[in-house]
Amino acid sequence: MIAPRRRKHRTRGSGPVVPVVLPQAVITAAEDGTLAVTLDGEPFDPPEEGRSWRRSNFAELVDALSDGRRVPVRIEVREVDGARFTDIIAPIPRREPDPDDEQVPVPVEDGPGRVVLEGEGFLPGEEVAVAIVTGTADVTPAGLAHAELTTADLEVGSGEVVLFGRISGTTVIGRPE
Repeated sequence: MIAPRRRKHRTRGSGPVVPVVLPQAVITAAEDGTLAVTLDGEPFDPPEEGRSWRRSNFAELVDALSDGRRVPVRIEVREVDGARFTDIIAPIPRREPDPDDEQVPVPVEDGPGRVVLEGEGFLPGEEVAVAIVTGTADVTPAGLAHAELTTADLEVGSGEVVLFGRISGTTVIGRPE
């Protein structure tokens, strides 16, 4: 008698485990820019009492729904005009801090042409975007910012630098010393 072959279960990398049933958020936009939000059919209110979710804090809302991008969530947005958009917000892989790593800033040697900008309030292990400010832009009454740049603008900065935490949303704007 020949024994049946058994197949080994293979995994595709070490990505996050996604549950079979995703939490579902429904975000319904109103004419005034406020958002009514439910998570698995239950109202999902902002953390501060008396505050409303608004289009302007959509990123904060997504972070809250996904527990800081730790949990996947299915999001359906229902617009005022009847349009509907659906997306799945996947968790962001995080680098766990090594307990052997020192938790003190690494000193940077001062030298010609080197500048340093530090900021607080970021999550351990998160990716922080660094941007050199080339100027500022005005915003229309509708909330639209419009910036026109040339390649020369990109070479000459204002001296300001922005550090932006891609998970925490923490923003630090400063002039390096």
